[in-house]
Amino acid sequence: MSRIGQAPITVPAGVDVNIVGTHITVKGPKGSLDREIPGGITIDVDGDTLTCVRPNDEHKSKALHGLVRSLVNNMVLGVTEGFKKELQIVGVGYRAEAQGKDIRLSLGFSHTIDVKAPEGISFELPAQTQVIVSGIDKEVVGQVAANIRSLRKPEPYKGKGVRYLGERVVRKAGKAGKK
Repeated sequence: MSRIGQAPITVPAGVDVNIVGTHITVKGPKGSLDREIPGGITIDVDGDTLTCVRPNDEHKSKALHGLVRSLVNNMVLGVTEGFKKELQIVGVGYRAEAQGKDIRLSLGFSHTIDVKAPEGISFELPAQTQVIVSGIDKEVVGQVAANIRSLRKPEPYKGKGVRYLGERVVRKAGKAGKK
């Protein structure tokens, strides 16, 4: 059995879970999320707990069992608490500034880069060198943060670029000078 797949999901008060066939909708104080459940996995509702049940012991069903449980759990967590990713901008002259809901990044190029906030995503700028991406859908939050990081990945010689907060960048030694 999948250890993750068999773990029950507790639904907090104020969260409404609606399952119709293979479609699940989760509504909570922060918003609403919906998703199609793949692979014949069914979700049993028992009061305030949800349990994922797989139809058989085939390899594909076993693989999807834990995945579906994690996706549904992330939906429940998203509509109650939300998710956020923190990015740190390192480099002389590298900075971010707010443009309404969007942000404008100066990352050492000859031009600035405007990043538009997708629906359900908000940006916070506690400092010029820090960006917090937050929203209720964990996938979208992670993808937007990854897209911003990909604009200027941290380089290994000076460590300049956009990185996740707490990310360790392996540094390389530069050229050795002739003597």
